[in-house]
Amino acid sequence: MTSQNPPLTPRHIAIIMDGNGRWAARRGLPRAAGHREGVRAVRRTIEAAIEHNVRWLTLFAFSSENWRRPAEEVTDLTFLLRHYLRSELNELAEAGVRLRVIGERDRFGPALEAELAAAETRTAGNERLNLVIALSYGARAEIVAAARRIARAAEAGTLDPALLDEDNFTAHLATAGMPDPDLVIRTSGEQRLSNFLLWQAAYAELIFDDALWPDFGAANLASAIAEYARRERRFGARPAAAAPPTASAPVK
Repeated sequence: MTSQNPPLTPRHIAIIMDGNGRWAARRGLPRAAGHREGVRAVRRTIEAAIEHNVRWLTLFAFSSENWRRPAEEVTDLTFLLRHYLRSELNELAEAGVRLRVIGERDRFGPALEAELAAAETRTAGNERLNLVIALSYGARAEIVAAARRIARAAEAGTLDPALLDEDNFTAHLATAGMPDPDLVIRTSGEQRLSNFLLWQAAYAELIFDDALWPDFGAANLASAIAEYARRERRFGARPAAAAPPTASAPVK
């Protein structure tokens, strides 16, 4: 793999949407108000992604660790998810957005699970933007689940462990068939991945935005894309100008 400059716009942007609670607390409002305002930020970000011709947008909406939050907050988040599906699905479909969900959707109950599946089916033919929502998602659990599937296949004799490589391991992840994120953005000033797309983000550019998620909008996304365009993605290789003429393999 050789050194290369990135295209001006990343093909796949993944966002850790953080700061709803702090946004509400600073205004003396309940956390639910922050989550509701965060939904508006989702709408703005989808519109901005389409404007920038981003093809894939993955949003970390609910982590597997979020189940540890107070039951009332989990209920509010689940209600907002159901409300979002019902109120935004028509607009998403008309805008050419394809919706996909990764994570343990069954933990939300059969009714919401069915609504998620119906939304995916309805938008399956859209190609303008692939919107991936990570719900009850944890990257470590995803990797362990993939390892279990591979172990079962090996036990059944349908997979030779000696032939296992990164490509066919990736095919067992929840994101199979998706490109890896080129850019990962986290809002609220926190600087960690928090168990989000750990395998897939191995070579992603990382940008940490101080804005709380409800304040995130088109200008923030444009700024992140501009910063991405200034970076040189090496994937472990030397810069092209410094690489020996005959060198073709990455320098580890």
